[in-house]
Amino acid sequence: MSDHAAFRASLRGEVLEPADAGYHEARKLYNAMIDRKPALIARAVDGADVITCVNYARDHGILLAIRGGGHNGPGLGSCNDGLVIDLSRMRGVRVNPTARTVQVAGGAVWGDVDHATHPFGQAVPAGIISTTGVGGLTLGGGIGHLSRKYGLTIDNLLEVDVVLADGSFVTANEKQHPDLFWAVRGGGGNFGVVTSFTFRTQPAGTVSAGPMFWAMEDAPEIMKRYEEFITNAPEEINGFFAFMTVPPVDLFPPELHMRTVCAVLWCSPEDINRTNELLKPTASWPKPLLNGVGPMPLPVLQSLFDGLYPPGFQWYWKADFVDHLSDDSIARHIKFGANMPSMFCTMHLYPVNGAVHRVPSGSTAFSYRSAKWAEVIVGVDPDPANKDKISDWARSYWDAVHPYSAPGAYVNFMMEEGSARVEATYGANYRRLQQVKAKYDPANLFRVNQNIPPAG
Repeated sequence: MSDHAAFRASLRGEVLEPADAGYHEARKLYNAMIDRKPALIARAVDGADVITCVNYARDHGILLAIRGGGHNGPGLGSCNDGLVIDLSRMRGVRVNPTARTVQVAGGAVWGDVDHATHPFGQAVPAGIISTTGVGGLTLGGGIGHLSRKYGLTIDNLLEVDVVLADGSFVTANEKQHPDLFWAVRGGGGNFGVVTSFTFRTQPAGTVSAGPMFWAMEDAPEIMKRYEEFITNAPEEINGFFAFMTVPPVDLFPPELHMRTVCAVLWCSPEDINRTNELLKPTASWPKPLLNGVGPMPLPVLQSLFDGLYPPGFQWYWKADFVDHLSDDSIARHIKFGANMPSMFCTMHLYPVNGAVHRVPSGSTAFSYRSAKWAEVIVGVDPDPANKDKISDWARSYWDAVHPYSAPGAYVNFMMEEGSARVEATYGANYRRLQQVKAKYDPANLFRVNQNIPPAG
């Protein structure tokens, strides 16, 4: 590692080492519970920089991590003593309104995409927080407000440009490198550095969206009614269930501030009259404390939580896929949902039915096409002193409800939980992923991720 000077000179982007001004700011992660000290942070500005970085790491035997938006829960966008390729300077977005496609650089966040597509009344189905990176969310599958209508983010992915472990640059789609294209749709960052994504866009300008809150004593009935509804609801309506503390913000009535509630955050690309019709069955549910459903621009919906969850909080995630809410599992959920250790903690059940179920489980690396929800239990707090409290709560909660869950979890909601958990997440697709890995990254250069080792 003696020729860092030559490496620096060969990049258009800057390279930071521990002694450099700006290094400590650049190494900070979204999840402040994770602390990593890389030897080098390379802020790539184009594909050529990425190729140079990949070749340098491989030729010098340096551990390599790839950072896009940087939201990764377990901090797998960084590493100790290695090289981090930071893509955050590569945020270009180009919309083709005629073809209804958008090309997105590998370091963009979803707010960049929403901003560019919204004037055309279009969107890419993706996530619920606009500061989330396009790369990480997409490579893990991509669940969000529009999943029931338009599928996962990967179901709207047309093409990727990838820098491979040998430093070569390829474009992967249904016709070119179809095996690689199959693998990156859910297989994470195991196969190369994606420098560009091309998505199909969908009609979604102004959506009808917002929360309904209910008292916690109504939670057993609400959870049952919600399951009945979302199982067979028209695909135009999406709603994720949550236990949450109402934040003390002007958006909500003061009498609800800091109250623990159960909630559903609804979203439909239809107009408000049609959405109200779709939500008619909820009129027979217990009376909500708040009905906040109304028309709003999709970028507003996508950024509702940005202020609540800025970078630098302590995070601990646990997740599962879930098919059914039994009476016993509901009771266990409520026990923990009613006793969250901080106002930022939450549990969400994201529907992955509707359009997601129409894609066969073998068509993409993302395999859980038959589950009803992706569940995530999140311990969050700004204060490092509460790290153990929020982690213990999330783990205990997960231990209580996991017996009622499927074996695997949404890869974007997992901490570092070991190879058996990764294998369970991919199920029948795991062996094929190992074969693709062996072809494109036989030495496992890209291993700072939810790793899929190459088939031996």
